[in-house]
Parts: sequence; C-alpha cells; structure tokens
Amino acid sequence: MNAPAVVPNRMDTDAARDDPDDRLPAGTRIGRAALRVADLDETTAFYRDVVGLVLLDRDDDRATLGVDGTALLVLEHAADRPERSRTDAGLFHTAFRVPSRAALGEALARVRDRWRLDGASDHLVSEALYLDDPEGNGVEIYCDRPREEWPVDDDGTVRMATEPLDVQGVAGAAGGKSAGLVDDAPLGTDVGHVHLEVTSLSAFEAVYVDGLGFEVGMTGPNVRFVAAGGYHHHLGANTWRGRTTPAAGRGIAWFEVVVPDAAGLEALRERLDAVAAAGDVAFEIDEREAGIAVTDVDGIEVRVRTP
Repeated sequence: MNAPAVVPNRMDTDAARDDPDDRLPAGTRIGRAALRVADLDETTAFYRDVVGLVLLDRDDDRATLGVDGTALLVLEHAADRPERSRTDAGLFHTAFRVPSRAALGEALARVRDRWRLDGASDHLVSEALYLDDPEGNGVEIYCDRPREEWPVDDDGTVRMATEPLDVQGVAGAAGGKSAGLVDDAPLGTDVGHVHLEVTSLSAFEAVYVDGLGFEVGMTGPNVRFVAAGGYHHHLGANTWRGRTTPAAGRGIAWFEVVVPDAAGLEALRERLDAVAAAGDVAFEIDEREAGIAVTDVDGIEVRVRTP
C-alpha cells in the first residue's frame, strides 16, 4: 500500500504547540502494535515468513511476534468481529523499521519470494517497501537514512517526498540473488511508526498533538505527520479515502507510545486532562497501573507507558 506523494505545505500551529516544555520528550518511541484478525494461523505465518518476525508466544486467541525476544506485534483472534468496512477509520499501515539497507534488501527478497510487493518509495529520509497482509492490513518495511542526511527546510521541519525507490540498489545491498534468503529480521528492528486513516485531522491533532504532545512535522494534502525528538514521524494520519465512521471491525486494536520516564508520562497526563476539560473533542482516558490508555475519536486505542 504505497502512500500518495507528500507536498510540503504546513499547517499553522499556536504558541502552545511551539513550547518545547509542553512536548513529548526526546526518546519517545512506538512500542507494540496489535491487530484483530480472523485467521490467526495465516496472519501469523505472514508476519513470520514475510516480515521476518519471530513467534514469541502463541495460544488459541493470540500470537505475539517480535525480534530478539522483544515483542513488536500482537495478533488477536477476532473472527466474531466484522470485516472492516469501507467507511471505517483504522490502520493505513504498521511500519517496521529495519536497521540497515542490507536488511531492507533481505526483506525485499522475502517479499518477492513469498508474497507480493505493492509499492516501493524513496522518502528522502528513508527507503520503504509497501505490502498488505492476508487480511488487508497495510504493512511498510523501511530503513532510515542517516539522520544527518535528512533534508531540512529553513523552519527546521524535516522534508519528505515520495519518489521511486532504487529497487535494484536495495536488492544489491543484501548481496543479490547469490546471497540466499534470510528468514529473520535482524536485531534492531522495531515499529518505527504507525499510520492511521482518520475521520478528522483536527480531531487527530487535538488528541495526539495537544493531548499526547507530539510535534507537527511535514504535512500534505489531507495528511499530518507528527513526531517526538525531531524524528520524521512516529505517527501519520490521513483522510485520503474519506473515512467517516469510527473503527469497529477487524484491523488495528491498539498501539503503544513509550515515553522515557515517569515525568514525561505525568506531563502527558496533565495535557490530556486539559484537552478533555476543554470539551472540544470527545475521547476516553483510562488510567492503568502500567500507564494510560486513550481511545481517540475514531475508536483507536493508544496505550502510553514508560519502558
């Protein structure tokens, strides 16, 4: 599932959003993502054999996959849930970040041998492969370029684009056909970002920017990218397909935002309380022992915790 081209026009932000003390701390990252699926066996096999994750735990209702013992993806068996409708908000893609161009080439070889590649793009800051899992959930596998090579505009915003990928160069980085297939994604693979399909970008901003504390970065027609610590984006949100109803069927169940310390979590809690008190956007906050769970206006749950 390849993303439409990104055009560098910015949205206006208020002074509160420019306050560095009211933003998420550097070191914030995405943790696990979770999907509700109808066929647990087939979907587990896809993420194991194509994406290259290792099965860490499995029972009749759930499979957990990851890298080097670290969980990255949880698959929840939900055959009783309806298939996601054409109007439902939800997942655009889960983006698995690999640590090198060689690892991206290894992923490309697995996709070509065991699945089908739907798209491939050079985003200036990264190189990316796009595909869908067996249930239609979007998947991106990407590798960042070195941070010092990211193009930056005069206002400090990291600039991205969507250009054709040098597929031959990526394949060659892994040694080409003579190297053979590498089954597992390497140490250092993580969930680099999650991209959502939402019903309202202003409502998305209210929860994820004003409440959670992400900074707005690159924007384009009907899309927002937000991040912490100067990253190009930890979250994306778009309205390209005109989704109009909250997520209700299969697809994304929840994802995690991991803040580096308790102080960051407490500041986030205070921001959420302030947004909730203003009453402009309706969302739910659930205090938990391990952190906070927020269900946004599109029915998507984000769980915030410390490491």
